[in-house]
Amino acid sequence: MELIRPEWPAPPWVHAGSTTRGGGVSTGAYDSLNLGDHVGDESRRVARNRALVRAALDLPAAPRWLTQVHGCAVAQGERAVPGQLADAVMTRRPAVVCAVLTADCLPLLICDRRGRAAAAVHAGWRGLAAGVIERTLEALGEAPADLLVWLGPAIGPAAFAVGPEVRAAFLAADPGVACAFRPGAGDRWLADLYALARARLARAGVTRVFGGDHCTWSDPGRFFSFRRDGVTGRMASLIWLSEPLERP
Repeated sequence: MELIRPEWPAPPWVHAGSTTRGGGVSTGAYDSLNLGDHVGDESRRVARNRALVRAALDLPAAPRWLTQVHGCAVAQGERAVPGQLADAVMTRRPAVVCAVLTADCLPLLICDRRGRAAAAVHAGWRGLAAGVIERTLEALGEAPADLLVWLGPAIGPAAFAVGPEVRAAFLAADPGVACAFRPGAGDRWLADLYALARARLARAGVTRVFGGDHCTWSDPGRFFSFRRDGVTGRMASLIWLSEPLERP
């Protein structure tokens, strides 16, 4: 099982990463480490895949799996219930595993430089436009300059075609993001989710941003992609804290 881990200067008691599609028991369109229980895969296979991830990563608890709705609600990890409607989850407690599921949308993992708080965010274009990043930063309550953000695997700028209304929505909020769109076929635009997220983070004062160098659509061997395949599985991006040997 492969876990893509952030290359960022987080404390060693901050654990984080994104799964890929290999190493599980699902078959067919969900081959093989599908972690989504809402995409048509057999529930027993999804449960087995989730158990495999927990064992392989030595997770301190089961992840707080959300029902993601492309909104901007932020769940408190230690109080989250299975299936809670939210697109981000955060915690300040050790052994609470925050997780989001994606298959083209952008996962963000966030912690502060002292390793006292952590969050996972699911951000498609609707969530980005609705302010899911800003809502999560607000919930964390840390100084923007103290935050580290990792951008996990998402659909790349050469593959993410959107309509003119999507571009208009982002430009209405920030004309400076015009550079995140380039003309596609017909009236379509190719959008750069990574650039849009970085712009939102920069406007919020967060400058220590890492990752953003994968494309789920163009790498079928490693990643699920809804845009590419339609019926497909989901990958997880996870972050959790353990007890540091010494409190910072």
